[in-house]
Amino acid sequence: MTAVNRTASSHGRHPLIVHSHLRWDFVWQRPQQILSRLGRSRNVLYVEEPMFLDDVAINTLDVTNVGGRVHRVVPRLPAALRSSYDESAKVVRSLVSTLIGEDGRLAGAFDDGVQWFYTPMPAPVMLGAFGEQGVVYDCMDELAQFRFAPPELTSRERLLMTRADVVFTGGRKLLESKSRHHPNVHFFGCGVDAVHFARARHVDTVVAPELHGLTAPILGYFGVVDERLDYALIDRIAERFAHGSVVFVGPFAKVDPAELPRRSNIHWLGQRPYAALPSYVKGFDVCLMPFALNAATEFINPTKTLEYMAAGKPIVSTAVPDVVRNFTPIVRVARSADEFVDAVSEAVHPDPARVEAGIARARAASWESIVMSMDDLIARAVRSSHDDAVGSTTVSRRHLTSVSGGAARPELRGDGTANVA
Repeated sequence: MTAVNRTASSHGRHPLIVHSHLRWDFVWQRPQQILSRLGRSRNVLYVEEPMFLDDVAINTLDVTNVGGRVHRVVPRLPAALRSSYDESAKVVRSLVSTLIGEDGRLAGAFDDGVQWFYTPMPAPVMLGAFGEQGVVYDCMDELAQFRFAPPELTSRERLLMTRADVVFTGGRKLLESKSRHHPNVHFFGCGVDAVHFARARHVDTVVAPELHGLTAPILGYFGVVDERLDYALIDRIAERFAHGSVVFVGPFAKVDPAELPRRSNIHWLGQRPYAALPSYVKGFDVCLMPFALNAATEFINPTKTLEYMAAGKPIVSTAVPDVVRNFTPIVRVARSADEFVDAVSEAVHPDPARVEAGIARARAASWESIVMSMDDLIARAVRSSHDDAVGSTTVSRRHLTSVSGGAARPELRGDGTANVA
């Protein structure tokens, strides 16, 4: 493991202790994009939910450096602890406290830190546990509406919202929802590593070997294969384009692969490395976003939209609210299965103006600009919280300048990125 920078806070950049329901080595998405960049300037401890193992008798943490100053923590606990979320969370809290405490392996690296939550579930146990200077809630999805969501998730989110100094959302509908419960909420939608996905447009990028020999048109998707997809629609697409190929690149989650549509021209390839995605999307003739319109997709703002744009590909999506709001007319949006297959038929013959508009939109929506704005908002929220604590201001810590009418509120663009005034 690389050496740890022990400076707790330089230039207001507090170290981050992050609690996430997503594995770092899962699909590379919002948490990894944001935290890998924040991890260039401060220490980040990315604490995943525990792995419960039958052959484990001792509570341990697997700690690895995953790049820059980001440290991934995977708790490995006995299977018997699986039955109580809070009891297992207390064990994780104790293990992390030891890890970052004065005699721990990462001693001093997370002093005066900020706790950052992607899931509200550990909030009752973790809030206040590490002497944090501030609390961030990055709400990327309405998790309570996902399949198998714990029933107590909603009440835990309410608790987290009462303690958070700043709340970020991944979609405009989420902004509208969370702003009813907290006055310092900011929308930061999709960003994109435009340079990475622009490799799909490079002549020297080789199409992934798995796509060689597939009949055209190749209609492709990359991302998680889960309850958010419309499998009846996917089957319809494959039927309509029986002469072509329908390709899905991504891991399965909360769905039984045996129950997915099975046709000779549907190819479920499974998860592939983030670094390899440009070689797959280069081989797609049309990029698909065949999302079901259900509770799980009501608030999503798919990261892949801008990634497809950066790759210079035509895109067809169902009428996910944030896609309709943020990305039309670059994305062809269909409101029925018939409209979807007709839109794919049109997109097979790309409209150069749409493609160029998509490339330009992607170039303007960098993760760097999003992270810079987030970083500024965190620093101001922590300063405001500290000022309130020492009694130097009469303004409530939850009524920051950016909410009460001052100029600090970000100016939001339609793609979800922000310029801080």
